[in-house]
Amino acid sequence: MRGMMAAMPAKTLEIQANQLRFTCVEEGSGPLVLLLHGFPDTPQTWDVARPALAAAGFRAVSPFMRGYLPTAIPARDDYVTDTLGRDALALIEALGERQAIVVGHDWGASAAFSAVGLDPSRIRLLVTLAIPHPASLRPTPALMWKVRHFFSLRRKRAAKWIRAADLAHVDELVQRWSPAWRVPPGETDAVKRAFREPGCLEAALGYYRALRLRPSPAQRRRVDVPAVAFAGATDIVPPSAYERARSRYTSSYEIVPMPGGHFMHREHPEQFARELVRVCRAAPP
Repeated sequence: MRGMMAAMPAKTLEIQANQLRFTCVEEGSGPLVLLLHGFPDTPQTWDVARPALAAAGFRAVSPFMRGYLPTAIPARDDYVTDTLGRDALALIEALGERQAIVVGHDWGASAAFSAVGLDPSRIRLLVTLAIPHPASLRPTPALMWKVRHFFSLRRKRAAKWIRAADLAHVDELVQRWSPAWRVPPGETDAVKRAFREPGCLEAALGYYRALRLRPSPAQRRRVDVPAVAFAGATDIVPPSAYERARSRYTSSYEIVPMPGGHFMHREHPEQFARELVRVCRAAPP
């Protein structure tokens, strides 16, 4: 990925949270910013944002999510969204903090919505990318077609399909969800390395197997903390969906329009990093 500044030292740490061993990438010191990735992705998705946050005086930590090696694969097939939310809350505690700014993309955003619904006192600022508030979404035929991968990735043969042609379908999914992006060579290498590890792809697909049409109890609650939503202009979910979600927020709610699609933060990493630093600096103490 392109960098907006000279690389800052990063370190890898292993911590125990919610009865699971997590591997995280950490940079900087200061108030905690927890960065949660989605599918198909890894913490490398934050390789521009993380050092930018560190340079701005934050402690930026991006875990490999549940089931994404080298984080442990849980013995029980538990990937429901509220479990992901409990992971986020437990990571904050395991990192020695009472509160954090939580940033989530895709499934990471789903985890963040669950976390704030479960315990808003632990979230200073909720920042979500590419996913409007789950309780605001309505299953129209047009939306169902755009998110048809939710159904195909639940199938028993989904892992075999993704693995075909040396994981070429990973690139196809990224391109479909960010249609205007000329994906640079090597952009998906990190997640492909993870998916080649035994059991990792099956675990990542477990998020889809656990998905239900009705949002979880935590995700049906309104967001009672300051929130920022990044909306990609060419994402499969249109920017107007974020405006329709405004009623789900009882505190401040900012929509940050971004060029690009579902992977807007990777398509335009410098612009995203600047905006992310801005909203984190404005977060209440």
